[in-house]
Amino acid sequence: MADDNEKFDLENPSLPKWVKKRALASGGYPYEGKLDDDTYATELNELYLELAKLQDDQARTGRRIVMVFEGRDAAGKGGTIDTYLENLNPRYSDSVALPKPSDRERTQWYFQRYVDWLPAAGEQVLFDRSWYNRAGVEPVMGFCTAEETTRFLAEVPQFERMLVNDGIHLFKFWLSIGREMQMKRFHDRRHDPLKRWKLSPVDFEALQKFDDYSEARTRMFKETHNEQAPWTVVLSNDKKRARLAVLRTVLRAIDYDGKDLDEIGTIDSRIAMDPDRFLADKHDR
Repeated sequence: MADDNEKFDLENPSLPKWVKKRALASGGYPYEGKLDDDTYATELNELYLELAKLQDDQARTGRRIVMVFEGRDAAGKGGTIDTYLENLNPRYSDSVALPKPSDRERTQWYFQRYVDWLPAAGEQVLFDRSWYNRAGVEPVMGFCTAEETTRFLAEVPQFERMLVNDGIHLFKFWLSIGREMQMKRFHDRRHDPLKRWKLSPVDFEALQKFDDYSEARTRMFKETHNEQAPWTVVLSNDKKRARLAVLRTVLRAIDYDGKDLDEIGTIDSRIAMDPDRFLADKHDR
């Protein structure tokens, strides 16, 4: 946390030097610099060729894929999803970012509005926030009761078990950013007219509830990370490395016709990890 000499004012157009200095290293990020653009472009293109093979395989086999992207506000969920989908057929690959539930939806079974978006044969769906709202945003911001969160955490492993048992490939990604990196990205959004729309009143409150989100996330990991539906934590202070790690995680996990492990490359274990290692390494510090 900042001391009295390290104030952060989101409305001030000048980003504090201490925020800028600490942003990349915040949250225990393991690299001193960001991945260079040329390396990123080369590796991303190789992965796009493999994603094209996976898409062809899905069309032939009817394979279904669901990806859940969670993380703090400004963690890079939307950009990662856009990167994954960039060269795929939008008829069969879809991004879902649901607004707050309507009055009618609030009276339904909690999972019901998400079930409507689950894939049919040959399709994949990427959720930009998901049913896990009930484990993170909702309890932290007071949008649900403690009892509702407890019930959700007990039920979601059963729900996901049904998805996996029905043949769906389920991936759950938590994109993690440090405190100062979140400050920097919020500041960038606030003072860029083309990005200002990304900020909401909930985002402003998130800055003050960093530790509350950490506690909710840790509880979520402990109760919903399991062998059948595991979480993958991706350190995302550098968006480029995070996106490559996500694509590689998916491609290496699924067997498809023409798969080339050399082209996919190795998942960066300093960036992508299971929740146990993430928590043990204290990446929120």
